Amino acid sequence: MKISARNTVKGKVRNVILGPVSAEVVLSIAPGIDIVAVISTPSAKALKLKKGKKAYAVIKASSVMVAVD
Repeated sequence: MKISARNTVKGKVRNVILGPVSAEVVLSIAPGIDIVAVISTPSAKALKLKKGKKAYAVIKASSVMVAVD
């Protein structure tokens, strides 16, 4: 994965809550430390996010995105 954002944090998906429009994704990045992102439900489905899958929190300004290899 190559991306211009400098702040990427590797973690594992702890939980995904799919709504009709948006999805809440919880990434566990260290014991007791989670990052929560809200992304579109179609994006969550396209990334095939599920509990235990490795993913990255990509932080750019005030936005948090989720990426996978």
